[in-house]
Amino acid sequence: MSKPPRKHQDQPPPKPPEARGKTPLVVGVIALAAVAIAGFVLMGSGPAEPAAAPAAAAAAPAEPIAAATADPQGAPSVALKPHPQKNLPALQLPGYPLGRSPEVITAAYRFAAEHPEILTYVPCFCGCERSGHRGNEDCFVKSRGVNGDVTEWEPHGMECNVCLDVATQAMQMYSSGASVRDIRAAVEKKWAGQAAQMHTHTPTPDPPK
Repeated sequence: MSKPPRKHQDQPPPKPPEARGKTPLVVGVIALAAVAIAGFVLMGSGPAEPAAAPAAAAAAPAEPIAAATADPQGAPSVALKPHPQKNLPALQLPGYPLGRSPEVITAAYRFAAEHPEILTYVPCFCGCERSGHRGNEDCFVKSRGVNGDVTEWEPHGMECNVCLDVATQAMQMYSSGASVRDIRAAVEKKWAGQAAQMHTHTPTPDPPK
């Protein structure tokens, strides 16, 4: 009697074919999810604020300050007068010898303090215009209070023979009764040679007429 054919039970069932195009499908799903999340965030955050304008554009341009005393030569806006001062700041002379005596130096500083109406209009020729000096008074007086009193000395003048000699000449002519215009003319004439040679001359305003 023949044996029935043996079933092929020992053979594993065939594997289903792998799904094709699996990778593109996953990428597409991820992309859709990202778009959905982005849309949700944008909807929840509301409309975007406009970008802030640059500070330079937002700020209104500053109005130019009008120069009420604008004068080509920086002349004082009011007429200067003699200004006697009872208590002057202490003048500290250095311990080493100077080109002029302490008496001459002290007299020049006092004259500059009490007679701005003279030395403001008298030029200097030592080159101190490079330090911002506009006249011989600046060689001795650094600052004044609102009442005109000297509050601080300019130390440059005590060591500069040119500054001291110009102030001394002006002081002597003033004591003789000369006007500020005559003093200015005499100083300019005396120092014209040095001024031309050294190219030094403070931008001193002309005396009032």
